[in-house]
Amino acid sequence: MSRIPTPEEAYEILREYNKEPFHLEHARTVSKVMGILAGRYDPERVDFWRSVGMLHDIDFELYPQEHCVKAVEMLRALDMDEGLIHGVACHGWGICSEVEPELYMEKVLFAVDELTGLIGAAARMRPTGLEGMEVKSLSKKFKDKKFAAGCSRDVIRKGAELMGVELDELFQMTLEAMAAPDNA
Repeated sequence: MSRIPTPEEAYEILREYNKEPFHLEHARTVSKVMGILAGRYDPERVDFWRSVGMLHDIDFELYPQEHCVKAVEMLRALDMDEGLIHGVACHGWGICSEVEPELYMEKVLFAVDELTGLIGAAARMRPTGLEGMEVKSLSKKFKDKKFAAGCSRDVIRKGAELMGVELDELFQMTLEAMAAPDNA
């Protein structure tokens, strides 16, 4: 029988395969954002959304050239739920995976994964971090292709489209989720 780990268990599993503090922090951030947005869109499954967010890059450090492909193998070997596996596999759709996001949770993960990186980079440039960051200033950073060049603007735009929201709305909800207290 396949299993769905709690977010805390998912973090411990992630730590078995990822050691870089940046990757661990990214996973915690994406998990937090997923949990907060699940509260809005799928309140019965907050922990599931958080666990998918936590494990989305499980294979990245060990297999960067096979990202999302190796994750499927790794998670199946750990007897994880197929829904969780599909959610992880499709966050790299069109980049390193042919698995398309179908469920709303998967579309949210696709959108916020890259966006949290862009927002994190913008926060590191500000003395107040996330505090007081506005959509308007984030939009300027988004338009500057040299800023956080590794964060794909096309993926963020496509994610907003998949979610059925305007880009500014996606920015706002992700900013709010990232700035929320960790126990939110």
